[in-house]
Amino acid sequence: MLFNIFMLIAGLGALVWSADKFVYGAAAFARNLGLPPMLIGLTIVAMGSSAPEMFVAATASLEGMTDTAIGNVLGSNIANITLILGVTALLGAISVSSQTLLREIPMMLGATVIVGYFLHDGFLSRVEGFMLMGLFLTLMGYLIWHGLTNKNHDPLEDEADDEIPKGVPTYKAVLWLIVGIVLLPLSADWMVQGAVGIAKAYQLSDLVIGLTIIAIGTSLPELAACVAGVLKKEDDLAIGNIVGSNLFNILAVLALPGMIAPGEVDTAASTRDFYMVLATSSALAILILLSGRVRQLKPWHGVVLLSTFIVYQLVLFLA
Repeated sequence: MLFNIFMLIAGLGALVWSADKFVYGAAAFARNLGLPPMLIGLTIVAMGSSAPEMFVAATASLEGMTDTAIGNVLGSNIANITLILGVTALLGAISVSSQTLLREIPMMLGATVIVGYFLHDGFLSRVEGFMLMGLFLTLMGYLIWHGLTNKNHDPLEDEADDEIPKGVPTYKAVLWLIVGIVLLPLSADWMVQGAVGIAKAYQLSDLVIGLTIIAIGTSLPELAACVAGVLKKEDDLAIGNIVGSNLFNILAVLALPGMIAPGEVDTAASTRDFYMVLATSSALAILILLSGRVRQLKPWHGVVLLSTFIVYQLVLFLA
């Protein structure tokens, strides 16, 4: 048991660290190539924050643990909104003014509905996996095109520019990029192996271990990014990290178990846990899009979100 706990903690630590270095190197390299900050923010930074989920999902799928991979995606999306935005909102009201985010949030909600349709029969096929990946690439292409061609100033662009490393030598950026690429799959494997050992010892299902320990662990980069964003008064970037990560998770990451290991899905994942993802995503959309001219997440919203996360975790362990 102690070895499994060590594997889980070591894998988690290495996963978070390597994901950070991967994003740092890739973003710095992209800046050195002269790519616009908005493009880097919408692609490299957004995808990089979901790198832990992506590599864990791929590793679990290759090892035949489809429910762990799916649980990681659903659990991460739930944790991103209830735990991470809940904690962040407690630090102060989070305002949203970016038009890019006001387009991404409905996309996230629409993608969640599509995934629900794919999962409702209790089976995720290879065709559905490729369809999810195709939809993700299409949406990303649209956001990139709109971000590059839109002449109106977006606050998110300034905040993204501030977060992208400046003055990093190309050789150093490439070095960190390679370090991240090498360590991400290794640390993901350590984390999955440790989680599997713990799950067996406590007789937890593959789905529950993905929804809880692994999901919370792989969401830590988003927590750090959100808290840092709010403390720097970069509210749009904080919300953007969550929305971008959830959009990436529900389409690109969930596509991986479908493409790699298609098969039956735990009934609880396609009902209880999916409905929780839909409910939390809908709540975020309502709070942001229907809150009038002042679009804010307030501290009392944070209390409700965090309480929801705690209750959901209790339900998972007591069910």
